[in-house]
Amino acid sequence: MGLSGKTVLVVGTGISGIAAVNLLATQSANIILLDGNTELSPETVAAKFSEDIHYDLILGDLPDQVMDRIDLAVLSPGVPTDLPFVVRMQEAGIPIWGEIELAYVCGKGKVVAITGTNGKTTTTALTGEIMKAYYDSVFVVGNIGLPYTQYAMQMCDDTVTVAEVSSFQLETIHKFCPQVSAILNITPDHLNRHHTMECYTETKARVAMNQTKEQMCVLNYEDERLQQVAKNMSADVFWFSSARELERGIFLRGEEIVCRDGEEITLCNIHDLKLLGMHNYENVMAAAAIAHGMNVPWDVIRKVVCEFQAVPHRIEFVKEVNGVKYYNDSKGTNPDAAIKAVEAMVRPTIVIGGGYDKESVYDEWIASFGTKVKSLVLLGQTADKIAEVAAKAGFTAVTKVDSLEEAVAECARQAQDGDAVLLSPACASWGMFKNFEERGDLFKEYVKKL
Repeated sequence: MGLSGKTVLVVGTGISGIAAVNLLATQSANIILLDGNTELSPETVAAKFSEDIHYDLILGDLPDQVMDRIDLAVLSPGVPTDLPFVVRMQEAGIPIWGEIELAYVCGKGKVVAITGTNGKTTTTALTGEIMKAYYDSVFVVGNIGLPYTQYAMQMCDDTVTVAEVSSFQLETIHKFCPQVSAILNITPDHLNRHHTMECYTETKARVAMNQTKEQMCVLNYEDERLQQVAKNMSADVFWFSSARELERGIFLRGEEIVCRDGEEITLCNIHDLKLLGMHNYENVMAAAAIAHGMNVPWDVIRKVVCEFQAVPHRIEFVKEVNGVKYYNDSKGTNPDAAIKAVEAMVRPTIVIGGGYDKESVYDEWIASFGTKVKSLVLLGQTADKIAEVAAKAGFTAVTKVDSLEEAVAECARQAQDGDAVLLSPACASWGMFKNFEERGDLFKEYVKKL
């Protein structure tokens, strides 16, 4: 679809929506900007744009007479596709895109797309560093925090774009076709939006829906859902595994990461890595497999993975106070991610958990505590729900608090020399914080004041 002269509705005035408007302006589209927040002022929205960006602003509901003029709608990732006005547009035959689709259509070069329930950001950041070490023009974008649409017009034929894509973003792709895609794992998350695991899995699998055998999809061999997903893929599937050797793929053999694809290459020993935990070894294997699919030499991959440090908010060491080590895993926004953080701890650990309720199930998270977790400090909407699960499992060392600052103080009171304190909430940050980054930054701020 050529966008020049088309009337395009952009939904949302956040980072993604603003970037989409700016990109559409370069395409000479007629732009309507919609935000359901009627408390926003036109002046507040206008301050986000340069003076040469023109649009019609609607705050509140979308009028029918406006919908009749729309050729295309672009949704921000946080906008559900089952909202009444979105359903009305779909029924009217109006194409619904997300920022990923818009950027892909307007951009150039080759794309790497990484999704999965957990590990996306670390794998995306690591993959981006590998690409930058080999290719001249590289952009790392998407759910990692930088809108894909913001950089689309800077891309050339030789550009490699590494995109972290969420299930929300994959709902609204149509032509999007990465050279290499990856699905790291699929565990229950966002069921308040996707409703069932089947729908969630199908949405994640969309990342590879337009790929052919000329393109690669990297999958986790130890994920049973991905075993089923692979059966319906047209892409060249390249597996990684932390539990077994593979005829073709990348795997853990003892303490060594090995790749087998015609020839066998030893990438590195896990003790050469600066990342902690089995989940991070899987992230390294996935990133290495992706880079292999993008024809990056093994010596380049090896150098980067061994130098790569943990990204912020992913089991990030903050400070040691009175012999107690504090770790920020604010990105642990679901039980599976929080389990992996607990598994990475080597000290007796006090966990800070709780937050926004995404209708997750917390039994396995509590069960993972074993003898390692000595206490659980809870806050937020899910505090009572998690406390009940813990009580049923016989875990009674639970304290409920009203704020993150109070949680840090309570942990400092309980902790002894040789312990660890881990913020890994198993819940989203919404309601109490703007996002998981703000939650993690505040945690670090409170810890540094101890």
